[in-house]
Amino acid sequence: MRPRGTGSAEVQAGSGDFTIDFAYPEPRPAPLTTIAWRIGHVVVGVLGARWHDHFGGPPHDYMTHEFAGDAVGRLAQLDRTYAGWMEGVRGLDDDALAAPVGEAEGHWSAAPMATLVLHIHREVIHHGAELCLLRDLYAHTH
Repeated sequence: MRPRGTGSAEVQAGSGDFTIDFAYPEPRPAPLTTIAWRIGHVVVGVLGARWHDHFGGPPHDYMTHEFAGDAVGRLAQLDRTYAGWMEGVRGLDDDALAAPVGEAEGHWSAAPMATLVLHIHREVIHHGAELCLLRDLYAHTH
């Protein structure tokens, strides 16, 4: 996550004053990402896109998202997308959880919605743990 025009990555996505860096294909080894980058990924790629595709939330995609420029704004975006996703999940009944997720999920299109819900929750746990570790490392080294 960088102020617009200061990144050096192949792709600098975002519509506002801050952009998120990407490269395709992902370099090996992938560079260490920041807390800000990981929050942006969870907000847009993990929660926001699914909130939009499955529960009618606002559009979320890397190229048009306006990434917040500070921690308060980033955390507010994270809280908002998490709340939207969770509201949608709480509204699913047994039939909806068993229904295929549909074309929005590409190769997962035939999988039941319950599989997607579990996947997204694992992603949030995974990236959330990374965020906490980076926060702790920063706090104990600076």
